Amino acid sequence: MRALAPPYASRELLAKSRDQRGQPGPVAGLRARPRWSVMLPAYNSGADLRRGLSSVLAQARTAEIMQIEVVDDCSKTDDAAQIVKEVGQGRVEFFRQSVNVGHARNFNTCVERARGHLIHILHADDWVEHGFYDEMDALFGAFDDAGAAFCRHAIVGSEGSLVRLSPLEKSEPGVIERWFERIGAELPLQPPSMVVRRAVYEDLGSFDKRMVSCSEDWEMWARIAAFYPVVFTPKLLAYYQDTEGSITKRSISSGQNMKDVRQAIKILGSYVDSPVGRAVLARAPKNWAKWGLYWAYTLTCRGDFHGALVQLRQTLLCNQSPRTLAAVLNMSLYCLRRRLRSLVRR
Repeated sequence: MRALAPPYASRELLAKSRDQRGQPGPVAGLRARPRWSVMLPAYNSGADLRRGLSSVLAQARTAEIMQIEVVDDCSKTDDAAQIVKEVGQGRVEFFRQSVNVGHARNFNTCVERARGHLIHILHADDWVEHGFYDEMDALFGAFDDAGAAFCRHAIVGSEGSLVRLSPLEKSEPGVIERWFERIGAELPLQPPSMVVRRAVYEDLGSFDKRMVSCSEDWEMWARIAAFYPVVFTPKLLAYYQDTEGSITKRSISSGQNMKDVRQAIKILGSYVDSPVGRAVLARAPKNWAKWGLYWAYTLTCRGDFHGALVQLRQTLLCNQSPRTLAAVLNMSLYCLRRRLRSLVRR
């Protein structure tokens, strides 16, 4: 596969942080490799794993064409192996970490264990619509230089209610021109919608282990966009579940989410060296600050006033533009008023 000439980033600079990322080697010892590896990282996933796995099995190819494997990060509250046995009926492989390694390292284990040419990392609480793999197969077949492809996705609540749809990046399937200039400044997609060639992970490394709770996927996908063409289909074929118990949601109350965002921006800045690329990254702090304000608002509405103030502090550490400063002040006053009302009601 021929990589796009890197207009945004330097491979030499990227290589300096090689030890911070997963480094999958080539698949060896197989005469014939499957086309697909569908890898489901799981941790205390229970019923969600059943749903996600079922959505894959409903459109699975034969084992020679599609590897399906659950990679369990040493779950404590459920028996992932039993769930795989019941739902997979012998069709699904299972691997369990001997100790809990954390989400990013578990994702890297998924990549390392994947034997297929195309890797879909489907988090256990997400799922895909029937036709997802047919559509992605067609995209990679039509655009053989593409390093990754993704579809439109829906964000849904724990009860399955629609929260919002992802942006319509193109009206027709095809390569997104200057995609890095969009994804390098903000995150407009979610994990279940993305498929990456294994050869790209071998070339660029997989997920960076320096993020604690989130943003490792954003940095990974922006890194791919800096070096390879990325293809999009407007079909809505993936569902991302936004639940309170997720790692990302827990990190919002502690402010770790914004710490990870700042870390991801710093990492991208270590190898994105073109003037255009640096201008893109310069927009990222302000864009992420808007999300910090939104999360502070949602925490305030839930009565988590301490979490809201922590999120506002992290927002300021991310960006100190006059507009952000004014918005943080207004949100702080709103949080204070809500807190005083709650005390009066007692």
